[in-house]
Amino acid sequence: MVHLENDWDEILKDEFKKEYYLKLRRILKYEYTHKTIYPDMYDIFNALKCTPYSDVKAVIIGQDPYHGKGQAHGLCFSVKKGVPCPPSLINIFKELQSDLGIPVASHGELTSWAKNGVLLLNAVLTVREGQPNSHKDIGWEIFTDKVISILNECQKPIVFILWGANAKKKANLITNPSHKILTAAHPSPLSAYNGFFGCKHFSKTNEFLESVGQEPIDWRIE
Repeated sequence: MVHLENDWDEILKDEFKKEYYLKLRRILKYEYTHKTIYPDMYDIFNALKCTPYSDVKAVIIGQDPYHGKGQAHGLCFSVKKGVPCPPSLINIFKELQSDLGIPVASHGELTSWAKNGVLLLNAVLTVREGQPNSHKDIGWEIFTDKVISILNECQKPIVFILWGANAKKKANLITNPSHKILTAAHPSPLSAYNGFFGCKHFSKTNEFLESVGQEPIDWRIE
């Protein structure tokens, strides 16, 4: 049984009982027993554990976890302290510095963002070592689409930050006019110069939150 230890437990309790999710659990049990899977099974739901539903101000949607040893820990784009920052994360920090003047962090762990109301949600929450997208279409997308749909129903305005083609596909789940959708190219070195650099999504997020009477997000990396 999943225990998120915040308001997501009540909100998602019926989702965890559905047949697709029970099938997903069976797949994951086999995968974690027979393969090397990331993140650690106790870190799979860290995005929801770190950012309660009632605290969500912004959502950044990633694709699937990093597939290298020691990188993934349940928050999209984030790596644990002591692990070298992947190229996409380096570019995120460059844009953050350009946009808000926040110095490039000495590590890549984004837990402080999560605790400041940024839900760092991958569309797929697990992956085989060295095999990106290996857990695509086993059920995770149904679950994370449900999370996005639940947030869409929230009347408190939320900023949805969609970087890259896969994340942009989630825009069709966000229909509530109370919310703000920000889209840009993916921060990967392959596409960052095609519209990610200069998108100013960090300042735009805070400008929107302040315009609707919410506290801005502290984007500093602690």
